[in-house]
Amino acid sequence: MHAQETTFSKLVHGETQFQVPLYQRTYTWQRDELRQLWDDVMELVEDKLDDRAPAAHFLGSVVLAPERVAAGGMQRWLVVDGQQRLTTLMLAFTALRDAHRARGRAKKADRIHDLVLVNGYQDGYDHYRLLPTQADREAFVACVESLPTAGGPGNIGGAYRFFLAALTEGEETAGEAWVRAVESVLRDFLSIVSITAAEGDNVYRIFESINNTGVGLSQSDLLRNYLFMYLPRRGEAVYRNLWLPMQESLGPARLELLVWLDLVVGGDNRAKQSDIYRDQKRRLEPLSSDEEALEAEVSRLHVRAGRLMRIVEPWRENDPGLREVLERLARWGGQTHYPLALLLLDRLDEGACDPKEAATALSYAESYMVRRLFAGNSTTGNNRTFMELPKEVEKELENGRSLGDAVRHALSAKTGTRVWPSDAMMRESILSRPFYKSGRSHQRFEVLRRFEESYGASEPVDYARAKLTVEHVLPQQPAQQWFDLLAEETGQSESPEDLHTQLVHTLGNLTLSGDNARLSNHPFRRKQQILDSSALRMNQRIAAQERWGRAEILARAGELSARAEELWPGPLDGVVRADAEWAGWGELRRALLNMPAGTWTTYGDLAALIGTHAVAVGNHVGTRPTLHGAYRVLMADGKISPGFRWPEGREGDPDPRAVLESEGVPFDEWGRARRSHRLTAADLAALVGKDDFESEAPAQEPEAARRTGDTAAARFETLLRDNQTPETAEGVLATLRFWEELGGSLDYGKKNETSCFPMLSVGGARARSLWPVALYPATGTAEVVFQHLKRRPPFDDESLRRDLMARLNGVDGIDLAEAKLDLRPSFPLEVFADHAEELRKVLDWFVHTATLPEPHRPTTDTPA
Repeated sequence: MHAQETTFSKLVHGETQFQVPLYQRTYTWQRDELRQLWDDVMELVEDKLDDRAPAAHFLGSVVLAPERVAAGGMQRWLVVDGQQRLTTLMLAFTALRDAHRARGRAKKADRIHDLVLVNGYQDGYDHYRLLPTQADREAFVACVESLPTAGGPGNIGGAYRFFLAALTEGEETAGEAWVRAVESVLRDFLSIVSITAAEGDNVYRIFESINNTGVGLSQSDLLRNYLFMYLPRRGEAVYRNLWLPMQESLGPARLELLVWLDLVVGGDNRAKQSDIYRDQKRRLEPLSSDEEALEAEVSRLHVRAGRLMRIVEPWRENDPGLREVLERLARWGGQTHYPLALLLLDRLDEGACDPKEAATALSYAESYMVRRLFAGNSTTGNNRTFMELPKEVEKELENGRSLGDAVRHALSAKTGTRVWPSDAMMRESILSRPFYKSGRSHQRFEVLRRFEESYGASEPVDYARAKLTVEHVLPQQPAQQWFDLLAEETGQSESPEDLHTQLVHTLGNLTLSGDNARLSNHPFRRKQQILDSSALRMNQRIAAQERWGRAEILARAGELSARAEELWPGPLDGVVRADAEWAGWGELRRALLNMPAGTWTTYGDLAALIGTHAVAVGNHVGTRPTLHGAYRVLMADGKISPGFRWPEGREGDPDPRAVLESEGVPFDEWGRARRSHRLTAADLAALVGKDDFESEAPAQEPEAARRTGDTAAARFETLLRDNQTPETAEGVLATLRFWEELGGSLDYGKKNETSCFPMLSVGGARARSLWPVALYPATGTAEVVFQHLKRRPPFDDESLRRDLMARLNGVDGIDLAEAKLDLRPSFPLEVFADHAEELRKVLDWFVHTATLPEPHRPTTDTPA
């Protein structure tokens, strides 16, 4: 075998083909892996744009075995390992080619096509420089050949859409020079180790050895070994007194986190957790001959370990004010604030500030994240912002600012994705955005908890014991009395249903309550009685209203906006542009860019996604015909909008219906697109990474489900019998009993419509729990949860999901669109009335497939 370091452009140079053999699994990378690779690329792009020579980023290795030389002298290689990386880069270049074409840069597009993607003088499959496994070929060829189905469902289409969206958005904000830098990085700055086998080598044995390696040393293990190699005299005492107590206190994961944070707070805002050892080793090498200095480094880490534990477990912090801010951020979740918090605790313990200053400075981090939640800003970029913050804060302190002002000024600087919404932006968002669809459920809860605490009740609520949830006052599924009330406030060309959609998920209509079941969708008079007896001041104020409609919801939103300005102070004046584009329009563009070929959506679905009115979306799309995918936005009945126009220069393009049909969207005789191919707001949210938008997963761990299962099961059955025909109800219940006979269990959702999830625990581990469908008894639908299955073995194999879809589509009454293979398509529960036996066969196959002994699977070669 021979190994050499190379770049992607050199690897694919010349007449060559990389063929993925049949024993390899299909392409598996999804958004997380793609985002990690893209973040690495963006760091190199920033270096290049700042005239810093970017250091090559090590992407990983590929193992190749020579195959026969094809006609015309083309060399074919079998990809023994590394197909995920090669496929990903090929798709990135395919998207880059198409981004050039969209901007009229034909020569640049042709160069990529000819030099990277295809062998111009070869025919058939030999034409393609990469030939994936048979299951992936059709989707891959569609992208390379720019067929109408390019960017369809599945991981291949998803990766192509990811890169095309990232390139389109990037060029809109940073210009063509940014695109040139991206192309340069993809070509020449992604380092790959190419390992080539000699003829006669057993490639199957090579493959097996690569994918059956033992557990390697962690980054902190490597650092420990390096340090103590240079502590021959002091090592035993240093290990016993400093390293071992630190290691036992933190545990392996937190120790690795500490070593990474040590780099970040030290000013290395590009440090990666995967490269901790390399970066720390480089920093420590000048001290390798000085045992005293190395001991001081370990001692410094030991001290910082105690500070990290105060961040992770805020009860350890002695000062009440600072502890309160740390607790709120801990409940918010994630590690985004850790670099700033560690910097502040460093300064506090070193006597450079007092606890009140540190608490004030840290509260700006909380405000930054909460205001972005209100405004619907993506969390993408937050980690980068807070990694850069320690270095920026130190500069502000050198300029004479106080600690709080230094943090506030640094966060106020609007650069790239760093936007701290102003008071005006926050007020508008609170009034109009569907807050119930923003962020994570526990973050929405924390915001409402903070509002409640701001009323200063004489007897504070014990949140640890109170079983409170976020509830709607105007119900999600209102009875007719509610629509009658809303009808009194509707404007011209506005229906009560439109007004309900506009108001129901906004902050002004939300509160906290432990009376979920009692509140339900009762008329306001009944809800008043329940809310008035609540210990929460928020609920008492709502109960004091005479009615609950548009005026009251907007008035409460205005009151909460004023409180929000006090609780979460905003950026410094003059730093955020007053004319900054509303974040919702960027979210709309991302949604259109991520729509798979063969799907359509409506103005109303887009409006629900971004938190505005369908009319505003229609006006925005109508005045911007150059929006990518605008032809996929149809009216609510599935018809093409009469006002649709192609952008200037494309007037000769075919009717949008013909384009959609070529992508796979069927139309009926009245010109309506088939509803099974429509993407709802929840579908769009999943495509852009907002996985918790209007999505309900199994609510409880198995033990908790067993304790409350009888009650939940009874609610589910009652809703099912009240809303469906007797035949449908019996078919569903009989199928659920059959599922339990197969060894499955039943879990239930927490929302007013008690959904049911047939669960299967594989290997006894909750991490391997699967559920094929979610059943909704009142709305009468069964959702097939491909969106969740794609992340869970064995259904992370795309071919198995396609098999499941095909089996379901073989049942009369089920029509799942292939374009929704990565989402949550649904079929009516009434199918259970006449075809329960056929559905049970599908479920039997599902269980059999999920519980087979796990076959040997090739590596997914995750990004380095």
